[in-house]
Amino acid sequence: MSRAAFCRVVLASQTVSQNVSQTVTSHLMATFARVDLAFERGEGVWLIATNGERYLDFASGVAVNALGHAHPHLVAALAEQSQKLWHVSNLYEIPEAERAAQRLCAASFADVVFFCNSGAEAAEGAIKTARKYQSVSGQPERYRIVTFEGAFHGRTLATLAAGGQKKYLDGFGPPVEGFDQVAFNDLAAAKKAIGTETAAIMIEPLMGEGGVRTVEPSFLRALRELCDQNGLLLIFDEVQSGMGRTGELFAYQRTGVVPDIMALAKALGGGFPVGAVLATSDAAKGMTAGTHGSTFGGNPLAMSAANATLDVMLAPGFLDHVKRIGILFKQRLAEIKDRYPELIAEVRGEGLLVGLRAVVPAGDLVSAIRAEKMLTVAAGDNVVRLLPPLIASEQEMAEGIARLDRACAQLSRGAKGPTAGPAPRRKAETAG
Repeated sequence: MSRAAFCRVVLASQTVSQNVSQTVTSHLMATFARVDLAFERGEGVWLIATNGERYLDFASGVAVNALGHAHPHLVAALAEQSQKLWHVSNLYEIPEAERAAQRLCAASFADVVFFCNSGAEAAEGAIKTARKYQSVSGQPERYRIVTFEGAFHGRTLATLAAGGQKKYLDGFGPPVEGFDQVAFNDLAAAKKAIGTETAAIMIEPLMGEGGVRTVEPSFLRALRELCDQNGLLLIFDEVQSGMGRTGELFAYQRTGVVPDIMALAKALGGGFPVGAVLATSDAAKGMTAGTHGSTFGGNPLAMSAANATLDVMLAPGFLDHVKRIGILFKQRLAEIKDRYPELIAEVRGEGLLVGLRAVVPAGDLVSAIRAEKMLTVAAGDNVVRLLPPLIASEQEMAEGIARLDRACAQLSRGAKGPTAGPAPRRKAETAG
Protein backbone atom coordinates (compact mmCIF):
# COMPACT_ATOMS: atom_id res chain seq x y z
CA MET A 1 0.00 0.00 0.00
CA SER A 2 1.32 3.45 -0.92
CA ARG A 3 1.87 6.08 1.76
CA ALA A 4 -1.01 8.14 0.33
CA ALA A 5 -3.39 5.18 0.45
CA PHE A 6 -2.31 4.38 3.99
CA CYS A 7 -3.02 7.96 5.06
CA ARG A 8 -6.49 7.80 3.50
CA VAL A 9 -7.26 4.61 5.49
CA VAL A 10 -6.04 6.22 8.75
CA LEU A 11 -8.15 9.35 8.13
CA ALA A 12 -11.21 7.24 7.36
CA SER A 13 -10.68 5.23 10.53
CA GLN A 14 -10.36 8.39 12.61
CA THR A 15 -13.58 9.75 11.10
CA VAL A 16 -15.45 6.53 11.97
CA SER A 17 -14.06 6.61 15.52
CA GLN A 18 -15.12 10.24 15.94
CA ASN A 19 -18.63 9.46 14.68
CA VAL A 20 -18.92 6.49 17.07
CA SER A 21 -17.68 8.52 20.04
CA GLN A 22 -20.34 11.13 19.31
CA THR A 23 -23.13 8.53 19.60
CA VAL A 24 -21.81 6.04 22.18
CA THR A 25 -21.38 7.26 25.76
CA SER A 26 -20.03 3.91 27.02
CA HIS A 27 -18.57 0.89 25.30
CA LEU A 28 -19.93 -1.39 28.03
CA MET A 29 -23.06 -3.34 27.16
CA ALA A 30 -26.11 -1.54 28.55
CA THR A 31 -27.12 -4.46 30.77
CA PHE A 32 -26.92 -2.51 34.04
CA ALA A 33 -28.91 0.52 35.17
CA ARG A 34 -25.84 2.11 36.69
CA VAL A 35 -26.03 5.11 38.99
CA ASP A 36 -23.95 8.10 37.90
CA LEU A 37 -21.45 7.51 40.67
CA ALA A 38 -17.96 5.99 40.72
CA PHE A 39 -15.57 5.09 43.52
CA GLU A 40 -11.79 5.19 43.62
CA ARG A 41 -11.03 3.46 46.92
CA GLY A 42 -12.55 1.95 50.03
CA GLU A 43 -11.71 1.86 53.73
CA GLY A 44 -13.58 -0.65 55.87
CA VAL A 45 -17.30 0.17 55.70
CA TRP A 46 -16.66 3.34 53.67
CA LEU A 47 -16.34 4.01 49.94
CA ILE A 48 -14.70 7.17 48.63
CA ALA A 49 -16.11 8.50 45.37
CA THR A 50 -14.01 9.97 42.59
CA ASN A 51 -15.16 13.43 43.72
CA GLY A 52 -13.88 12.76 47.25
CA GLU A 53 -17.24 12.23 48.93
CA ARG A 54 -17.49 9.41 51.49
CA TYR A 55 -20.34 6.90 51.37
CA LEU A 56 -21.33 4.46 54.08
CA ASP A 57 -21.51 1.13 52.24
CA PHE A 58 -24.51 -0.88 53.41
CA ALA A 59 -24.70 -2.71 50.08
CA SER A 60 -21.29 -4.45 50.32
CA GLY A 61 -21.19 -5.03 46.57
CA VAL A 62 -24.47 -6.99 46.96
CA ALA A 63 -23.33 -9.06 49.97
CA VAL A 64 -19.82 -9.62 48.58
CA ASN A 65 -17.54 -7.32 50.61
CA ALA A 66 -18.34 -9.02 53.91
CA LEU A 67 -15.02 -7.89 55.40
CA GLY A 68 -15.38 -4.37 54.07
CA HIS A 69 -12.96 -2.69 51.71
CA ALA A 70 -9.17 -3.11 51.69
CA HIS A 71 -9.19 -5.43 54.69
CA PRO A 72 -5.50 -5.64 55.70
CA HIS A 73 -5.43 -9.43 56.02
CA LEU A 74 -6.98 -9.95 52.58
CA VAL A 75 -4.73 -7.30 51.02
CA ALA A 76 -1.62 -8.94 52.48
CA ALA A 77 -2.67 -12.43 51.38
CA LEU A 78 -3.39 -11.37 47.80
CA ALA A 79 -0.24 -9.26 47.59
CA GLU A 80 1.90 -12.17 48.76
CA GLN A 81 0.27 -14.70 46.43
CA SER A 82 0.32 -12.33 43.44
CA GLN A 83 4.12 -12.29 43.59
CA LYS A 84 4.33 -16.09 43.56
CA LEU A 85 1.71 -17.72 41.35
CA TRP A 86 -1.63 -16.72 39.83
CA HIS A 87 -2.80 -19.60 37.72
CA VAL A 88 -1.73 -23.10 36.72
CA SER A 89 -5.08 -24.74 35.74
CA ASN A 90 -6.67 -27.82 37.27
CA LEU A 91 -4.36 -30.11 35.35
CA TYR A 92 -2.18 -29.98 38.47
CA GLU A 93 -2.65 -30.13 42.22
CA ILE A 94 -3.31 -26.76 43.84
CA PRO A 95 -2.35 -26.84 47.55
CA GLU A 96 -4.25 -23.60 48.29
CA ALA A 97 -7.45 -25.15 46.93
CA GLU A 98 -6.94 -28.32 48.95
CA ARG A 99 -6.60 -26.23 52.10
CA ALA A 100 -9.69 -24.12 51.39
CA ALA A 101 -11.76 -27.23 50.61
CA GLN A 102 -10.65 -28.95 53.81
CA ARG A 103 -11.60 -25.92 55.89
CA LEU A 104 -15.02 -25.55 54.27
CA CYS A 105 -15.76 -29.23 54.82
CA ALA A 106 -14.61 -29.08 58.43
CA ALA A 107 -16.97 -26.15 59.02
CA SER A 108 -19.98 -27.67 57.25
CA PHE A 109 -21.86 -30.86 56.36
CA ALA A 110 -19.81 -31.37 53.20
CA ASP A 111 -17.18 -33.94 52.31
CA VAL A 112 -16.07 -32.51 48.95
CA VAL A 113 -15.92 -29.13 47.20
CA PHE A 114 -15.81 -27.96 43.59
CA PHE A 115 -14.44 -24.43 43.11
CA CYS A 116 -15.68 -22.09 40.39
CA ASN A 117 -15.90 -18.32 39.90
CA SER A 118 -19.43 -17.11 40.63
CA GLY A 119 -22.76 -17.81 42.26
CA ALA A 120 -24.41 -18.72 38.98
CA GLU A 121 -21.66 -21.26 38.27
CA ALA A 122 -22.05 -22.66 41.79
CA ALA A 123 -25.82 -23.07 41.34
CA GLU A 124 -25.28 -24.59 37.91
CA GLY A 125 -22.75 -27.01 39.38
CA ALA A 126 -25.20 -27.96 42.13
CA ILE A 127 -27.88 -28.74 39.52
CA LYS A 128 -25.48 -30.89 37.52
CA THR A 129 -24.34 -32.71 40.65
CA ALA A 130 -27.92 -33.61 41.57
CA ARG A 131 -28.78 -34.82 38.08
CA LYS A 132 -25.58 -36.85 37.80
CA TYR A 133 -26.25 -38.46 41.17
CA GLN A 134 -29.57 -39.80 39.94
CA SER A 135 -28.03 -40.97 36.67
CA VAL A 136 -25.26 -43.00 38.28
CA SER A 137 -27.79 -44.33 40.78
CA GLY A 138 -29.54 -46.05 37.88
CA GLN A 139 -32.30 -43.48 37.44
CA PRO A 140 -31.24 -41.21 34.55
CA GLU A 141 -34.87 -40.24 33.96
CA ARG A 142 -34.77 -38.29 37.23
CA TYR A 143 -33.51 -34.88 36.19
CA ARG A 144 -36.24 -32.41 37.17
CA ILE A 145 -35.77 -30.06 40.12
CA VAL A 146 -38.49 -28.46 42.24
CA THR A 147 -37.81 -24.76 42.87
CA PHE A 148 -39.78 -21.89 44.39
CA GLU A 149 -41.40 -18.80 42.93
CA GLY A 150 -39.50 -15.60 43.60
CA ALA A 151 -36.16 -17.39 43.87
CA PHE A 152 -33.00 -16.13 42.21
CA HIS A 153 -30.30 -18.66 41.35
CA GLY A 154 -28.22 -16.85 38.72
CA ARG A 155 -28.08 -15.60 35.14
CA THR A 156 -27.08 -18.66 33.14
CA LEU A 157 -29.83 -20.20 31.04
CA ALA A 158 -30.28 -23.10 33.47
CA THR A 159 -30.23 -20.99 36.64
CA LEU A 160 -32.65 -18.49 35.08
CA ALA A 161 -35.00 -21.38 34.39
CA ALA A 162 -34.55 -22.57 37.96
CA GLY A 163 -35.55 -19.15 39.25
CA GLY A 164 -38.39 -18.94 36.78
CA GLN A 165 -38.73 -15.15 36.89
CA LYS A 166 -40.30 -13.93 33.65
CA LYS A 167 -38.49 -10.57 33.64
CA TYR A 168 -35.14 -12.37 33.43
CA LEU A 169 -36.26 -15.06 30.98
CA ASP A 170 -37.95 -12.87 28.37
CA GLY A 171 -36.19 -12.77 25.00
CA PHE A 172 -33.84 -15.70 25.53
CA GLY A 173 -35.92 -18.36 23.84
CA PRO A 174 -37.57 -21.38 25.47
CA PRO A 175 -36.54 -21.81 29.13
CA VAL A 176 -34.24 -24.73 29.87
CA GLU A 177 -36.31 -27.83 30.59
CA GLY A 178 -36.34 -29.57 33.93
CA PHE A 179 -37.58 -27.13 36.57
CA ASP A 180 -40.93 -27.06 38.35
CA GLN A 181 -41.66 -23.84 40.25
CA VAL A 182 -44.12 -23.96 43.13
CA ALA A 183 -45.41 -21.24 45.43
CA PHE A 184 -43.15 -20.02 48.22
CA ASN A 185 -43.69 -21.87 51.51
CA ASP A 186 -46.38 -24.11 49.95
CA LEU A 187 -45.63 -27.63 51.16
CA ALA A 188 -48.69 -29.16 49.48
CA ALA A 189 -47.56 -27.73 46.12
CA ALA A 190 -44.04 -29.08 46.65
CA LYS A 191 -45.41 -32.55 47.37
CA LYS A 192 -47.63 -32.42 44.30
CA ALA A 193 -44.70 -31.39 42.07
CA ILE A 194 -42.67 -34.49 42.94
CA GLY A 195 -42.93 -37.16 40.28
CA THR A 196 -41.03 -40.05 38.78
CA GLU A 197 -38.68 -37.62 36.99
CA THR A 198 -37.83 -35.49 40.05
CA ALA A 199 -34.18 -35.46 41.09
CA ALA A 200 -33.98 -32.77 43.78
CA ILE A 201 -35.50 -29.80 45.57
CA MET A 202 -33.60 -26.51 45.44
CA ILE A 203 -34.22 -23.56 47.76
CA GLU A 204 -32.56 -20.51 49.31
CA PRO A 205 -32.89 -20.83 53.12
CA LEU A 206 -32.99 -17.04 53.17
CA MET A 207 -33.97 -15.36 49.91
CA GLY A 208 -32.00 -12.24 49.00
CA GLU A 209 -33.02 -10.85 45.62
CA GLY A 210 -36.48 -12.37 46.08
CA GLY A 211 -37.33 -9.90 48.84
CA VAL A 212 -35.27 -11.00 51.88
CA ARG A 213 -37.82 -13.68 52.72
CA THR A 214 -36.93 -16.09 55.51
CA VAL A 215 -37.90 -19.73 55.03
CA GLU A 216 -39.21 -21.18 58.28
CA PRO A 217 -37.14 -24.07 59.70
CA SER A 218 -40.29 -26.18 59.89
CA PHE A 219 -40.74 -25.83 56.12
CA LEU A 220 -37.11 -26.78 55.48
CA ARG A 221 -37.50 -29.80 57.75
CA ALA A 222 -40.56 -30.87 55.77
CA LEU A 223 -38.57 -30.55 52.52
CA ARG A 224 -35.79 -32.67 54.05
CA GLU A 225 -38.34 -35.34 54.89
CA LEU A 226 -39.81 -35.21 51.38
CA CYS A 227 -36.36 -35.71 49.89
CA ASP A 228 -35.56 -38.61 52.20
CA GLN A 229 -38.90 -40.29 51.51
CA ASN A 230 -38.62 -39.95 47.73
CA GLY A 231 -34.91 -40.53 47.10
CA LEU A 232 -34.28 -36.87 46.23
CA LEU A 233 -31.38 -34.57 47.02
CA LEU A 234 -31.88 -31.30 48.92
CA ILE A 235 -29.95 -28.34 47.49
CA PHE A 236 -29.48 -25.12 49.44
CA ASP A 237 -28.49 -22.01 47.50
CA GLU A 238 -26.42 -20.03 49.99
CA VAL A 239 -24.71 -17.81 47.46
CA GLN A 240 -25.97 -14.73 49.33
CA SER A 241 -26.81 -16.06 52.78
CA GLY A 242 -23.59 -17.99 53.33
CA MET A 243 -20.24 -16.89 54.78
CA GLY A 244 -21.35 -15.31 58.02
CA ARG A 245 -24.13 -13.10 56.71
CA THR A 246 -26.76 -14.52 59.10
CA GLY A 247 -24.51 -14.80 62.15
CA GLU A 248 -23.59 -18.42 61.41
CA LEU A 249 -21.01 -19.35 58.82
CA PHE A 250 -23.88 -20.85 56.77
CA ALA A 251 -27.57 -20.03 57.08
CA TYR A 252 -28.60 -23.70 57.20
CA GLN A 253 -26.82 -23.95 60.56
CA ARG A 254 -29.54 -21.75 62.08
CA THR A 255 -32.27 -24.15 60.98
CA GLY A 256 -31.14 -27.59 62.08
CA VAL A 257 -31.72 -28.84 58.52
CA VAL A 258 -28.75 -30.21 56.56
CA PRO A 259 -28.69 -30.23 52.74
CA ASP A 260 -26.96 -32.71 50.45
CA ILE A 261 -25.54 -30.02 48.16
CA MET A 262 -24.89 -26.32 48.71
CA ALA A 263 -24.00 -23.47 46.34
CA LEU A 264 -21.71 -20.80 47.76
CA ALA A 265 -20.11 -17.62 46.38
CA LYS A 266 -20.32 -13.84 46.91
CA ALA A 267 -18.51 -13.32 50.26
CA LEU A 268 -16.35 -16.45 49.96
CA GLY A 269 -13.49 -14.45 48.44
CA GLY A 270 -14.16 -11.20 50.31
CA GLY A 271 -14.52 -9.42 46.96
CA PHE A 272 -12.39 -11.69 44.79
CA PRO A 273 -14.51 -13.83 42.40
CA VAL A 274 -14.87 -17.28 43.99
CA GLY A 275 -17.74 -19.76 43.94
CA ALA A 276 -18.06 -23.27 45.30
CA VAL A 277 -20.28 -26.34 45.25
CA LEU A 278 -20.23 -28.22 48.55
CA ALA A 279 -21.63 -31.76 48.75
CA THR A 280 -21.61 -35.00 50.67
CA SER A 281 -19.53 -37.80 49.17
CA ASP A 282 -22.70 -39.70 48.28
CA ALA A 283 -24.37 -36.74 46.57
CA ALA A 284 -21.20 -36.10 44.55
CA LYS A 285 -20.56 -39.71 43.59
CA GLY A 286 -21.32 -39.01 39.94
CA MET A 287 -18.90 -36.10 39.65
CA THR A 288 -15.91 -38.05 38.44
CA ALA A 289 -12.98 -36.99 36.24
CA GLY A 290 -14.19 -35.22 33.12
CA THR A 291 -17.82 -34.71 34.19
CA HIS A 292 -17.37 -31.03 35.12
CA GLY A 293 -14.65 -28.41 35.03
CA SER A 294 -13.55 -24.79 35.24
CA THR A 295 -10.47 -23.15 33.75
CA PHE A 296 -10.11 -20.53 36.46
CA GLY A 297 -11.90 -22.28 39.33
CA GLY A 298 -9.73 -22.80 42.40
CA ASN A 299 -6.67 -21.00 41.05
CA PRO A 300 -4.00 -19.98 43.60
CA LEU A 301 -4.92 -16.28 43.59
CA ALA A 302 -8.62 -16.94 44.23
CA MET A 303 -7.82 -19.51 46.88
CA SER A 304 -5.54 -17.11 48.72
CA ALA A 305 -8.54 -14.76 48.97
CA ALA A 306 -10.85 -17.55 50.15
CA ASN A 307 -8.39 -18.79 52.76
CA ALA A 308 -7.78 -15.26 54.03
CA THR A 309 -11.53 -14.72 54.31
CA LEU A 310 -11.87 -17.96 56.26
CA ASP A 311 -8.99 -16.90 58.53
CA VAL A 312 -11.02 -13.88 59.62
CA MET A 313 -14.47 -15.46 59.76
CA LEU A 314 -13.38 -18.57 61.65
CA ALA A 315 -11.47 -16.56 64.25
CA PRO A 316 -12.95 -16.76 67.78
CA GLY A 317 -15.60 -14.11 68.38
CA PHE A 318 -16.14 -13.04 64.78
CA LEU A 319 -19.55 -14.63 64.28
CA ASP A 320 -20.57 -13.66 67.82
CA HIS A 321 -19.97 -10.06 66.77
CA VAL A 322 -22.18 -10.50 63.71
CA LYS A 323 -24.99 -11.98 65.82
CA ARG A 324 -24.79 -9.18 68.39
CA ILE A 325 -24.64 -6.40 65.79
CA GLY A 326 -27.45 -8.02 63.81
CA ILE A 327 -29.80 -8.05 66.82
CA LEU A 328 -29.06 -4.42 67.61
CA PHE A 329 -29.52 -3.45 63.97
CA LYS A 330 -32.95 -5.07 63.68
CA GLN A 331 -34.04 -3.43 66.93
CA ARG A 332 -33.11 0.00 65.62
CA LEU A 333 -34.72 -0.72 62.25
CA ALA A 334 -37.94 -1.67 64.05
CA GLU A 335 -37.85 1.77 65.67
CA ILE A 336 -37.46 3.38 62.24
CA LYS A 337 -40.41 1.36 60.94
CA ASP A 338 -42.57 2.46 63.88
CA ARG A 339 -41.55 6.07 63.32
CA TYR A 340 -42.33 6.02 59.59
CA PRO A 341 -45.22 3.58 58.99
CA GLU A 342 -46.14 5.53 55.87
CA LEU A 343 -42.78 4.52 54.36
CA ILE A 344 -41.85 1.11 55.82
CA ALA A 345 -44.26 -1.80 56.25
CA GLU A 346 -41.97 -4.56 57.53
CA VAL A 347 -38.44 -5.41 58.67
CA ARG A 348 -37.24 -8.77 57.36
CA GLY A 349 -34.19 -11.00 57.44
CA GLU A 350 -31.56 -12.49 59.73
CA GLY A 351 -28.22 -11.26 60.97
CA LEU A 352 -26.88 -8.66 58.56
CA LEU A 353 -29.01 -9.76 55.61
CA VAL A 354 -31.93 -7.45 56.31
CA GLY A 355 -34.71 -5.99 54.20
CA LEU A 356 -37.19 -3.14 54.56
CA ARG A 357 -40.44 -3.80 52.72
CA ALA A 358 -41.39 -0.33 51.61
CA VAL A 359 -44.78 1.33 51.28
CA VAL A 360 -43.39 3.86 48.80
CA PRO A 361 -41.55 2.57 45.72
CA ALA A 362 -38.35 0.89 46.96
CA GLY A 363 -36.32 2.83 44.40
CA ASP A 364 -37.43 6.11 45.99
CA LEU A 365 -36.18 4.94 49.37
CA VAL A 366 -32.88 3.71 47.89
CA SER A 367 -32.36 7.12 46.25
CA ALA A 368 -33.25 9.03 49.41
CA ILE A 369 -30.76 6.95 51.40
CA ARG A 370 -28.09 7.50 48.76
CA ALA A 371 -28.69 11.25 49.02
CA GLU A 372 -27.60 10.86 52.65
CA LYS A 373 -24.35 9.28 51.39
CA MET A 374 -25.27 5.70 52.24
CA LEU A 375 -25.56 2.79 49.82
CA THR A 376 -28.26 0.11 49.83
CA VAL A 377 -29.68 -2.18 47.14
CA ALA A 378 -33.23 -2.93 45.99
CA ALA A 379 -34.76 -6.41 45.96
CA GLY A 380 -37.98 -8.05 44.84
CA ASP A 381 -41.31 -7.54 46.61
CA ASN A 382 -40.59 -3.77 46.90
CA VAL A 383 -37.81 -4.37 49.43
CA VAL A 384 -34.65 -2.38 50.20
CA ARG A 385 -31.77 -4.63 51.24
CA LEU A 386 -29.35 -3.53 53.96
CA LEU A 387 -26.12 -5.54 53.73
CA PRO A 388 -23.46 -3.85 55.86
CA PRO A 389 -19.99 -5.39 56.05
CA LEU A 390 -19.80 -7.95 58.84
CA ILE A 391 -16.93 -6.02 60.44
CA ALA A 392 -19.07 -2.92 61.09
CA SER A 393 -18.79 -1.51 64.60
CA GLU A 394 -21.70 -0.43 66.79
CA GLN A 395 -20.79 3.18 66.05
CA GLU A 396 -20.85 2.57 62.30
CA MET A 397 -24.18 0.77 62.54
CA ALA A 398 -25.55 3.70 64.54
CA GLU A 399 -24.34 6.05 61.81
CA GLY A 400 -26.22 3.94 59.27
CA ILE A 401 -29.40 4.20 61.32
CA ALA A 402 -28.97 7.97 61.59
CA ARG A 403 -28.62 8.32 57.81
CA LEU A 404 -31.61 6.06 57.20
CA ASP A 405 -33.62 8.17 59.66
CA ARG A 406 -32.72 11.37 57.82
CA ALA A 407 -33.65 9.80 54.48
CA CYS A 408 -37.02 8.69 55.83
CA ALA A 409 -37.64 12.11 57.33
CA GLN A 410 -36.98 13.69 53.95
CA LEU A 411 -39.41 11.37 52.20
CA SER A 412 -41.98 11.71 54.96
CA ARG A 413 -42.08 15.47 54.55
CA GLY A 414 -43.72 14.84 51.23
CA ALA A 415 -40.67 15.20 49.01
CA LYS A 416 -41.10 13.47 45.68
CA GLY A 417 -37.51 12.20 45.85
CA PRO A 418 -34.04 13.10 47.05
CA THR A 419 -32.98 16.67 46.42
CA ALA A 420 -29.33 15.78 46.13
CA GLY A 421 -27.14 12.95 45.05
CA PRO A 422 -26.89 10.99 41.83
CA ALA A 423 -29.92 9.35 40.27
CA PRO A 424 -30.13 6.31 38.00
CA ARG A 425 -29.95 7.01 34.28
CA ARG A 426 -32.48 4.27 33.59
CA LYS A 427 -35.09 2.34 35.50
CA ALA A 428 -33.26 0.39 38.19
CA GLU A 429 -33.38 -3.38 38.59
CA THR A 430 -32.27 -5.53 41.47
CA ALA A 431 -28.70 -6.68 41.36
CA GLY A 432 -28.72 -10.31 42.43
